Amino acid sequence: QVQLVESGGGLVQPGGSLRLSCAISGFTMDYHAIGWFRQAPGKEREGVSCISFGSGTTYYADSVKGRFTISRDNAKNTVNLQMNSLKEEDTAIYYCVTLEGWPEGPFGSWGQGTQVTVSS
Repeated sequence: QVQLVESGGGLVQPGGSLRLSCAISGFTMDYHAIGWFRQAPGKEREGVSCISFGSGTTYYADSVKGRFTISRDNAKNTVNLQMNSLKEEDTAIYYCVTLEGWPEGPFGSWGQGTQVTVSS
């Protein structure tokens, strides 16, 4: 059973940076990739970024391209999301998930989420 645990969220001012981490344990080969999604109050869940296990190919939502960078650390078994130039509209709960298709799924295990708040 795959388990995902997110960390690194917090409160940051507009223009600031945060680094989210997704710690992965268990068997992951049933799914092709790890993705980051977010959900703000009253809004639908949005795919943010994804990285494939095999090739390391990355994908980004248009809203975060050029500001966010996804990466994997195989030694630590984590997937990280570096978020720069943060905007108030980036405020949301961020989740990592195993998945086969980006951004529509199907999905496997979800983490519990980490809150990101961008506010002055």
